Amino acid sequence: MGSETIPAPPRRSASARAFDILLWGGVIGLLVVSFRPAEIGKFPQLFTDTSRMATFAKQFFAPFGDLQLFLSMDWSLFIAKMWETIQMALWGTALAIVVAIPLGLLGARNITPVWIQQPVRRLLDLIRSIPDLVVALIFITAVGLGPFAGVMSIMFNTGGVLAKLFAEAVESIDKGPVEGVRATGAVTLQEVVWGVIPQVAPLWTSYALYRFESSSRSATVLGLIGAGGIGAILIDSINAFQFDQTGCIVLVIVVAVSLIDMLSQIIRTRLL
Repeated sequence: MGSETIPAPPRRSASARAFDILLWGGVIGLLVVSFRPAEIGKFPQLFTDTSRMATFAKQFFAPFGDLQLFLSMDWSLFIAKMWETIQMALWGTALAIVVAIPLGLLGARNITPVWIQQPVRRLLDLIRSIPDLVVALIFITAVGLGPFAGVMSIMFNTGGVLAKLFAEAVESIDKGPVEGVRATGAVTLQEVVWGVIPQVAPLWTSYALYRFESSSRSATVLGLIGAGGIGAILIDSINAFQFDQTGCIVLVIVVAVSLIDMLSQIIRTRLL
């Protein structure tokens, strides 16, 4: 049996290698320049000054070693507030999807003229660049404290993120089905409905589920400024130095987010 010649791996051009060196060299250079501004030199303090962390950890984990203390916690309040947070995330994500579908289609360069696509993409950049807390404060000013401000904040930010992801999914579709629909004499809207949407629907659903998971976590932070949910009682427990209560609230958050993640994985597995 004759020996077979193994083909040599393709060689990259000198310009491609130079670009890689320039790119990664730039990244390393930025890390070096950012070392002092980011105070990375304080890293050893995590291991040298542990007294405060030890005190915090002792109180934080106290309920998990004391059954009586664990049972004395107001679990009904914690669970009710977490459920409120999940409902905020659910509605915020649902409204975000409604906003993201048209913006995602308008932001896709393969189905939208550039004079529409580019302004839509820049609008999405603007939406994503505004921090969640700033958006929440704006809505709190408009509608007052409470979960609705949190819902609108999630809708605003998640809508921008999903619209970008939806647009990128549309840009990667197979042109064949679209051209087939066009060959039947269909108008643009029919091309989108019958040629584009069926191809991107599973991926869009996966993106929406992932953003719902993320929104469930970010909604917790929104509660810190009065936008409803479990974040309000979380910050109250921290400010009151009731770290045993803080530990129990964090446990509820972890369990809830883990359950949402498992449910999302099951749904994605059946879709993709």
